[in-house]
Amino acid sequence: MASRDTSSTRPATRAVHAGSPPRKAGEPVVPPVVQSATFHYSRPDEGHELLYSRYGNNPNQRAVAEKVAALEGMEDAHVLASGMAAISMSLLSIVESGDHIVASRHLYGATSALLRVELPRRGITTTFVDPEEDGAWSKAATGRTRAFLVELPTNPTLRVFDMEPPRRAASDVGAVLMADVTFASPANLRGADHGIDLVIHSATKYLGGHSDLIAGVVSGSAARIEAVREVARLYGPALDPHAAWLLERGIRTLPLRMERHNDNALQLARWLVDQEGVDQVIYPGLPNHPDHARAREILAGFGGMLSLVLAGGGDAADRFMAALGVAIAAPSLGGVETLVSQPRYTSHLGLTPDERAAQGIPDGFVRVSVGLEDVEDLQEDFRQSLRAARG
Repeated sequence: MASRDTSSTRPATRAVHAGSPPRKAGEPVVPPVVQSATFHYSRPDEGHELLYSRYGNNPNQRAVAEKVAALEGMEDAHVLASGMAAISMSLLSIVESGDHIVASRHLYGATSALLRVELPRRGITTTFVDPEEDGAWSKAATGRTRAFLVELPTNPTLRVFDMEPPRRAASDVGAVLMADVTFASPANLRGADHGIDLVIHSATKYLGGHSDLIAGVVSGSAARIEAVREVARLYGPALDPHAAWLLERGIRTLPLRMERHNDNALQLARWLVDQEGVDQVIYPGLPNHPDHARAREILAGFGGMLSLVLAGGGDAADRFMAALGVAIAAPSLGGVETLVSQPRYTSHLGLTPDERAAQGIPDGFVRVSVGLEDVEDLQEDFRQSLRAARG
């Protein structure tokens, strides 16, 4: 069934209505969960697509995919069982044995491991580059380069690198530009506006928004998404219909939630700058952030993520985490609650201390996913936790 046309509406309206079926008398306002693995189908000439939930075309899966595509300004999207499934299936839809990838050195730990450890087993190599090095993207390209991969902003150092060099390098060699924009969400940055071919989200985070589901989504042109869909049918990382329903419900409030995330994080970052025991506050909304000017230019909001480096190193960070009361010591991000983690124990556990430090993640580095609580309560909680951190 065709979905309601929302092409002329603005983002908040699309977040609510995109992907919804046309209105009919007696139909539910909230689409139901279609908890079915398979659907009636006997032959192609009946005029119906073969629906099978492993294919990702269950009504709930399609509804949330259409909503994300509308928010991203893309032709199509495909939802998967996790953010890593979205990254993996997207890459495998592009590269094969003998092919080459150029990737930023600033990547989520599991994405880096996929490129460094898993894909070489399939004959696929990756060159990692420093996005700030002049000409690095173009210099790394070869005749077999098929994809360029970036994060925007980066996890957990919140760098906002210039997208023009990788976009130009990808165009020069006919490669696909992929970007993981989980930290921004479509509310703060639309990949289509920056020449990105495949936009990837861990929908577990801001898109779902409530820390109660695991999902991923990739959006792009109809042809590129069809290629992802074909690979995903073989590997099978389909999103459960009920999780798809939860994700679609979460996205309805995405623009509203991101306004609060943006505001709370900016207030908390400004407050943390003046607190004893904090060596550094990392937030794109602060004037001293190395990418502040670019963030102001390309982001609609500075985001709900901030990081800080504590003066006492790893021991201070451990004490800080143990003292939290309102905020919760837990990995992941993007939920309504404030979550605090140490990358050395979670996302970047597989790196040595020297490797982490080279990426700007020394011991004492704490990542904060700022939630929707009253910011005054967060400040009070962090004040007593910083006191504990100082011993």
